[in-house]
Amino acid sequence: MNNEMRRKLIEAAKEERERSHAPATNFKVGAAVLMKNGKIYKGCNIESKGFGSLICAERDAIFEAITDGEHDFVAIAIVSITNDETFPCGICRQVMYEFMPEDTEIILEDREGNIKVYMLKDLFPHGYKL
Repeated sequence: MNNEMRRKLIEAAKEERERSHAPATNFKVGAAVLMKNGKIYKGCNIESKGFGSLICAERDAIFEAITDGEHDFVAIAIVSITNDETFPCGICRQVMYEFMPEDTEIILEDREGNIKVYMLKDLFPHGYKL
């Protein structure tokens, strides 16, 4: 994937981050997934008073794609209000492992605006598949 497309995905994630509902932590996160057909699905984190019932931005975006019948994931961009690389949590990594190919790009942006790209297989090398 080229850097222009990666930047577009980062910008989509930043846009979605603004929709986040994080009253307890104020840790706002946005994510955007790119499908093989070029369609982009976005998600943001939504907190609940019962922390076990919150949803991360990554899962929100992934589940949006799946409920729309999409399964051909290419990449996911993740951004947060920290303006630094925000890696997916363990639960999100497991969901990614189940629904995305191991060569899916995980696109993050560092404090200086540099794009960093990781492969899912490197972030979660021994996930559980049914």
